Amino acid sequence: MKYLSIVVSLLLLSACSMPLLALAQPGPPPDLPPFLHGIELNEAQQDKVFAATYAQAPLLREQEKIAFKAHAQLRELAASSAYDDAKARALANTAAQAMAKISLLQARLEQQLLAVLTPEQRQQAQQLHDGRQGPRHLERPE
Repeated sequence: MKYLSIVVSLLLLSACSMPLLALAQPGPPPDLPPFLHGIELNEAQQDKVFAATYAQAPLLREQEKIAFKAHAQLRELAASSAYDDAKARALANTAAQAMAKISLLQARLEQQLLAVLTPEQRQQAQQLHDGRQGPRHLERPE
């Protein structure tokens, strides 16, 4: 009986510790921005991409929160009986400014990451980008 209780205790202990063990394992490297998929980066380049991407994350998050809150308030205002056009305009401007800042942050990050690449890797990134784009313009029928 004592042996059985020891076995059950060990089984319970191991079952409870499995999630903790999974958390302790190093996870996969962070996802690369889409324009870098398919490009082989050395370890130093990966470190620079990681540093730049994660340094920008709090800034992006803050602007995303501002835009989300402004959109939510604008929806609430539009549905309320106390609609005020000036307040709606201000909320729309706040959301638009946050989205503009997000676009600028993303453009800066892309430029920082392109600077990490070798000329060959930049050419490869451009070729991958061009391959995903499809036709640049439609030809006019004559």
